[in-house]
Amino acid sequence: MAFWKSTAAIVKGMLTTLKHTARPAETVSYPEIKRPVAPKYRGRHRLHKTKVEVNGVDKEMERCIACHLCAAACPSQAIYVEAADNDPSNPTSPGERYAVHYEINMLRCIFCGYCEEACPVDAIKLGAEYELADSDRHALVYTKQMLLEPEKFAPKGQFHADVDGLHRDKKPVVYDVKLDPDHDLDTVYKTHAPLGSTLSQLADHSSSRELREASKELNAKGPTAGIPPEHRRG
Repeated sequence: MAFWKSTAAIVKGMLTTLKHTARPAETVSYPEIKRPVAPKYRGRHRLHKTKVEVNGVDKEMERCIACHLCAAACPSQAIYVEAADNDPSNPTSPGERYAVHYEINMLRCIFCGYCEEACPVDAIKLGAEYELADSDRHALVYTKQMLLEPEKFAPKGQFHADVDGLHRDKKPVVYDVKLDPDHDLDTVYKTHAPLGSTLSQLADHSSSRELREASKELNAKGPTAGIPPEHRRG
């Protein structure tokens, strides 16, 4: 009985193979031809802007209010945010604070989408771009300008207009934000006061930050520095 069951299973499997043999090959000439990704695909991040009326004039601002919720939600600690208070006469974002530095280390990112879910103002969204290979590690640390305008500042090998624009309508960004001091997230930060200006807060634009002293010390000690002896290999 077992013999006949095994034989029937083999015949069934072979028939399935023969059925697909007659079908035409489904070969895609990548990278000239690219299959569209799913609408919920989580690719490279993008920071978005909004339009807010300031003194009777519509002004384009960064949506990010530097609340650090994305950095807190990131399980791989790939996001670095440094905040500063907005200039009331010329604000950068709708909130009380804005991000002077906003960096995402794509080498650490696991594209889980937690940052997108945690953001209360829809400032960061994951798009369709998936071709992020590069020969330079520094090119995979995205600064704020690279995230706001990847078509201008992202490495050429990491931006593809035909892919970046896919499913953008599935993740719409609202541009008609109206701030209400009594109901907006701005009220959360009314009691916040910065500890003092840093050099990066006074900079004209975002750039890759210097290594922290602790990181420099670890690098000087070698690749196994900071790893307990029992967890080291070799």
